[in-house]
Formats: sequence, structure tokens, C-alpha cells
Amino acid sequence: MDRFSFLNAANTAYFADLYDQYLRNPDSIEPSWRAFFQGFDFRMEESGVTANNNEVQFQANPLENQNGEIPQSVLKEFEVVRLIDGYRTRGHLFTKTNPVRDRRKYTPTLELQNFGLSEQDLDVKFSAGEILGIGAATLREIVDHLETIYCHSIGVEYMYIRKPEEIEWIQKKLNINDNQPKFSNEEKKQILSKLNQAISFESFLHTKYVGQKRFSLEGNESLIPALDAIIEKAADLGVKDFVMGMAHRGRLNTLTNIFGKSAKQIFSEFDGKDYEQDIFDGDVKYHLGWTSCRTTNSGKEININIAPNPSHLETVGAVVEGISRAKQDRRYKDDISKVLPIIVHGDAAIAGQGLVYEIVQMAQLEGYKTGGTIHIVVNNQIGFTTNYLDGRSSTYCTDVAKVTLSPVLHVNADDAEAVVHAVLFALDFRMHFGRDVFIDLLGYRKYGHNEGDEPRFTQPKLYKAIAKHENSRDIYAEELLKSGVIEEGYVKKLEEEYKAKLEEELEDSRKEDTTKITPFMQDEWEGFENVQEDVMMEAVDTTVSLDKLTEVAEVITKLPKDKKFLRKIAKLIEARHTMFFDTNKLDWAMAELLAYGTLMQEGYSVRMSGQDVERGTFSHRHAVVKVEESEEEIILHNSIPDKKGDFHIYNSLLSEYGVVGFDYGYAMASPQTLTIWEAQFGDFVNGAQIMIDQYISAAEDKWKLQNGLVMLLPHGYEGQGAEHSSGRMERFLQLCATDNMFVADCTTPANMFHLLRKQMKVNYRKPLIIFTPKSLLRHPKVISTKEEFANGSFQTVIDDSEANVDNIKTLVFCTGKFYYDLLDEREKNERNDVALVRVEQLFPLPSTKMKEIMAKYKNADDLVWAQEEPRNMGAYSHMLLHFDEAKNFRVCSRRFYGSPAAGSSVRYKKRHEKVIESVFDKTMN
Repeated sequence: MDRFSFLNAANTAYFADLYDQYLRNPDSIEPSWRAFFQGFDFRMEESGVTANNNEVQFQANPLENQNGEIPQSVLKEFEVVRLIDGYRTRGHLFTKTNPVRDRRKYTPTLELQNFGLSEQDLDVKFSAGEILGIGAATLREIVDHLETIYCHSIGVEYMYIRKPEEIEWIQKKLNINDNQPKFSNEEKKQILSKLNQAISFESFLHTKYVGQKRFSLEGNESLIPALDAIIEKAADLGVKDFVMGMAHRGRLNTLTNIFGKSAKQIFSEFDGKDYEQDIFDGDVKYHLGWTSCRTTNSGKEININIAPNPSHLETVGAVVEGISRAKQDRRYKDDISKVLPIIVHGDAAIAGQGLVYEIVQMAQLEGYKTGGTIHIVVNNQIGFTTNYLDGRSSTYCTDVAKVTLSPVLHVNADDAEAVVHAVLFALDFRMHFGRDVFIDLLGYRKYGHNEGDEPRFTQPKLYKAIAKHENSRDIYAEELLKSGVIEEGYVKKLEEEYKAKLEEELEDSRKEDTTKITPFMQDEWEGFENVQEDVMMEAVDTTVSLDKLTEVAEVITKLPKDKKFLRKIAKLIEARHTMFFDTNKLDWAMAELLAYGTLMQEGYSVRMSGQDVERGTFSHRHAVVKVEESEEEIILHNSIPDKKGDFHIYNSLLSEYGVVGFDYGYAMASPQTLTIWEAQFGDFVNGAQIMIDQYISAAEDKWKLQNGLVMLLPHGYEGQGAEHSSGRMERFLQLCATDNMFVADCTTPANMFHLLRKQMKVNYRKPLIIFTPKSLLRHPKVISTKEEFANGSFQTVIDDSEANVDNIKTLVFCTGKFYYDLLDEREKNERNDVALVRVEQLFPLPSTKMKEIMAKYKNADDLVWAQEEPRNMGAYSHMLLHFDEAKNFRVCSRRFYGSPAAGSSVRYKKRHEKVIESVFDKTMN
């Protein structure tokens, strides 16, 4: 008896549907059916029938050595399902998405014979059509349907996604209109209008500013109707804030035609006029940001921002995510989907820049998620002069999307309706699942890297094809003309009207002698002022009542009694209670925690992130404690009475560049939040050097951006080797100029407490770089009283309170942890003729106070700058630049080295002791 005879009488549509589920998610079906399908797949492979790229790992054939055959009708249904699955997994490789190049050839193809089918089957009706939503259909109809969905102008990658509900959603979405756009005539005219604006704007600039760099959008103009459609639809879906980052290509076009920046301002920038503001350097026009409020066609208002960016093309992506998260935390905690981040990438940059991977890995992390980002790649198929085959090893520039199993839509940039259809699909996915989605907008670059470049030097064949290629507006207009949507002359009229407006704005711009840079996101910064160095040096009231301080201390020094904690944690928290309420000797951790708590009471929020910051690399902070059995997280700061601000602290992924960029963006959008990034060790900050160079040190001068990001960089020589000694303060100090940041190296908990509070109590924001201690975290001399916390203030310089002025012969200026090393040596040798003065703020340098102290020690004939770093590192060169008197100082330091510190602990100790000895023995220099 045929053991599969029962299959003859069954509904083959049911088997097809079940097999389709099995291909998508084997574990979702009943085990006996799963074993049956595994056996079927095994037999197909054994018989030489190629399946597809499915990731299912087949087991041994459970049907082997059994009599009977699967009915031919069922077998064919399974083969058709395999064909459908082949299109779903590999269809994107065979799309018509490249407007100017032939696609690369991929094997196996989607030919019928690769799935055990033939042309004789084309007119046979198969129930498998039901899983596509078209009902029972002939194989010919099924193939036509699959070709339309998966191999036309949009190629879709999604079958690697591991959540069946997402795959099912995508497949249902694709089946609507066969993944083909269905727009009304008015919507089609809107797309054409935006295409006309994009093309007319570029041609106008090309005529008026011959040879000037503008990084034109030509070849990818459909980006403009795409962005327009996203904003319009997003507003209808409830989005209130739109935050975008993009590099140069097409930026001016986007600023004008999407963000509403007047062409008049852009023309002024092209004309190279000086700025209205005196103390402002500005930046090239295609780096500038913009903020505006747009009213959509349906009457909804949406706040739209495009962040300023440097020439490090992907850097802005991290900043955009931080801005978005800050807006969500402040305004939309209950529905973060109301803030929509969009990052526009270049194809070479998204494939080549490691920062993209860091940002993608943040996408679902608790401290960094933003409810899904729409990534749009303006794919020019070339990076400067480098062909895409030399620019990546992956098949697609968007393959980084697979890291988070995000869907990718590859779309032909010449097909304007397909582009808009694809981005609306992406928007729906983001809003539904809160996850990232990628659009690969495959076009070309009409001119070279910039308009003065000659691309034929390196890509003669490609640019021969581009020179003959029609632009996307004319292609689309021809379609609309044929279908009767527009009449002859419609496009010419659109172009004339738009260019007439541009001519008018150009004429107006040339009546003015200067140009004005509009601050980015000014709505977030109302009440804050741009200040210079004199204001930065003013004293700030950072006192807090002892009662308020005690209120905070009560909460953060007591664990919940109904939960069990590790004995060490319980002892640590109890010790904090003792130091505040009994001994009155507060350490560094208490300085931090009390600063955060008192600021929260005063209405400021606190956000801290970085590697292992919850506990602290050196196990000093313990801002988050865990219940022993359940690992429930307890954040004591959240229980502070009458707090008006929030406390957020997150261990970051093992990233510096991406996380610093994110936190910088967060601080940019939330000036009332004390935003802190802490390096695991100070030198790790060099992984974020681009953020420091392009944003932290320069953004106020370039883009009028204020930012109060605090960077905590553990620094100090304790014999931990080259990588764990120096925070590279010399790099920050070299970047300091007039009024761009604060740099500090505190030595007491009270000074740290007041410095953190000062950062928020002023009506301006500057980046604050603090070189924090390691060994001093538990040093017996590094303590302060609660009265010093309550009634003190930040001291830019700390004089030697123990020195007898008349006895002092050697006056030593030093900073940070080295002070305590020198103090120990002075006490050990009873050298009462040496005064140790601590420079707590390195920039702006408190020169006036330092001079006053020098004048006080009239008998000191030996003036010393002492540092533990090598001569070419640390603060010495900074002192020479900013303090004329330093030229006459005797310098005590390690000699010049390429490495910050020795790897050998023995060698470290010798060098360190030698520097200390030289401070007290001037004959050694």
C-alpha cells in the first residue's frame, strides 16, 4: 500500500501553506510535519534539485528506506513553494534597479529547472498561489506575480529576519498591489513637482556658480520626493519631530526643497560673503544644519531638523541618534515613535566606515534605542574615484543591515514612484515594529566627486553611459504624459515658475553684504547665551543647603530592607552612610552621587553612559546595585524626594566613537540634562578622536552650536602601562582656544562636586573635559566634608594651605593625582620650604590667580612646573602657550617619550620616583 496515499485526498493548498511556514520558520510547525518536510528537502537535494539560500539545516531523511512515493501533485506543489521561496530569498539579485549599469551575474538563477519545474508546468494550476494571496493560479501567473513583486524596480531583502511575524507582515505588504505603487493623479503631480524642484535647483546653481563645489544630487534626484513623502506620511502617523543627518551630496537641495531654507541664504553662502557675527568662523555651506517647522498638506505641523555635519561622512549618524533619543526622553517617553531619525548615507561611506556598525549595534540597546531609524543610501556606485568593486567585499553596500536583521529595499532611483513607494513601505515598517530599515537608492553621480572634478579619468565607460542618460524628472514626465496625467508643456511651466523664484532670491541676496548663520535647534536653547572667556572665568554659586544635601544622602546611602544584596554591596552602601552621617569624610563617589542628586532636586536631569559606568571601571560608583538572587536593578537616585529631574545611567556597548557621538547629540538637544560620557580608561577616548576634533572642540565656532557634554577620563600614573595611564590631556589642551571648552583635573571630592554643579548652573553650555582619578578614588587624603559640599564653590586653583609663606623657597605648580605623590614626599622629608599649588582648571587657565599666588611667595626663587607625564605630553606645552611666566619655570617631568608610560612596573617606578626627586632637588635638572 502507498504509505502517502492519504495525501491524494487532502487539500494541496494546506500542504503548500504548511511547507511555506516550514521554510520561513521550521520550529513553528508540528514536529511530525517538520520531519516530513526535512525528509522531502533531503530527497530533493539528493536528487540534484537546487533549493535556495535558506538557512535551514536539514537533518537525516526520515523517509529513507521506506516504500511509497509522495503524490506527484503534492510534490509539484512543494516545488512551486520552493520557487516562491527562491524569489523571496534571491529575487533582489535579479531586479532592474541599476539605471546605468548592467547587473552582475549571480548563480543559481531563478530558472524553473533549478526548482524541479519546467515550461510544461507553466499552464498547470497550483494551490501554492494561495500563499501569495492570488488564490490557485497557473505557474505562469505565479511567476509573473513573483517577477513583479521581487524583480522589478524594487528588490527586497528580508528572509534572514528571524521573527516570523515580521516576515509575514512584509510578505502581506508586498502582496498589496504586487509591490507596485498606486498613487492618485494628485500624488503623482506632487512627486513630479518635487523632482522638478530637485533638478531645476541643481541646473540653476550649475549655471550661476560655474565650477563651484556643491555636491549636486543629479543622478539621485528622487531623494527629494522620497523625503517629502516620508514627512507628509509620518506626520499623518503621529510623528512630531523629524531628525535627519546626511553628508554633502544633495544637502543643499535638501535644505532648500525639504527643510525650507531660503535659496537667498544659500546664494549668499555661494557668493562667499562674510558673516554678520564677529566671533564666528562658520563652515562651508554644505556642512550647515537647519531647523524649521513644516505644515504638511494635511495641515499637521512637524518640527524638522537636519544636523550639521563635518566631512567625516558618517559621524553625523551617531549625533542624530543622540538628538532623537534626547527628544524622546524629554517629550515622548510614552511613545518614542513620535521622533523619527533618518540618516542619509553614501554608498562608499556606509560600506567603509566602521562607525556605521557601531550605530547599527546601538539600535535596540536600552540606553540608545530610538524606535527605529530609516537609513537611505544615496548610491552613486562610486566613492570619489573608487569603483564599488574596490570599495567593499560585501554584495551590497547595505549589508551592515543584516547585523540587526533589518529589511533592505534596493530601488531604481530613476523610477520615482517606486522610490516613494519603497520609502513609505520603510516608514510603515518602522512605525509598526520600531526597528531600523534600509533603502538602497541606486542611481549615479552625474558629475565627478565635485563639480570641478573630471570623472572620465577613472570611469570613462560609466560616464559615457551617464552622459547619454535622461534625468529622472523627464523619464517620469514622459510616463505621466502618456497616461494623460499631465498635458504637454506642464513640466516646462513648473520649471519656469520655480527658476523665476530662484532668480528673485538671487537678486535679493546680492543686495546684502553679509550672510547670517541661523543657529541649529534654537527652540531647545531659549534663554542660553553664547559667552566668551571672561564669563567662563566668573565664579558661580553652586552652594546647596545642608538640609537638601542630607535629604539626598539619606536616600542614596540606604538599601531597600525587603531585598537581599551581596554582602560587599551592603557594606559599601553602609560605609557611605557612615561617611556622611558619622565621620564627615566624603569620598569621590559621594561627590559624584550627591552632585547628581542635588541637581535632580533643582530640575535638571542626568544622563551618564560609557563602558561599565553603572558600577564604574574601578568599582567606585555603584549607581546601580543588583538584588542578589533576581539581579533586579535598583537605582537609589530614582527615590530622591521632590526630584524634578530624571536619572539615566547605562553601560554602553564597547564603542567610543559611536557612543561619544550619541551622547554629544543627546547633550545638543537637551541642555537641561547633565550629559556625561565616561571612558573606561582615559586613553580610550582616542577611539572617538573624530568627534573631539570635529564637534567637541570646533562646533561652536563652525556652527554656533553650544553643547554641555561632560567627558570623564580616568588619568594618572600608577604603573598600569602605556594604555592605562594617560587620558592624553595634551591633545585636548592643544585644541583649546579662547572659549571653546573647559578642561579640569580636580584633586578633591568637593571641587568635583562643585564643578559638576557649575556645569548646569550657568546660562551657557561648553564641553567639559575632566581628568578623573583612579588611585585617588579611595586615597585616605582625598576627602571633603559635607560643609565643603554645601557651602563651597569650584576652585580653579588651590593654594597650599599648610605653607608658611616666608619659608617657601620652591613654589611648585602641579595638577591632579601627582599632587598627592609630591605631598607624600614633602611630608616624608619634612621639606617645609616647598609649597605645592594645584591648578584645578587647565582651560581657561586661571592666569590671574596663578600670578597672585606667585606674588604672595616673595621668597621663592625656584619656580617649578611638575607633571608625571613625559615632557611632550601632559600640560607643560599648554602652560608655555597660555602662561608667559611658565617660560621661566624649572620643569620636572619624565623626558620625551613616544609612549605615555612604561610597560614594566619596575621601570615605571624608577621613572616616577626620579621625577618626584627632581622636584625637591633642583640640581637634578
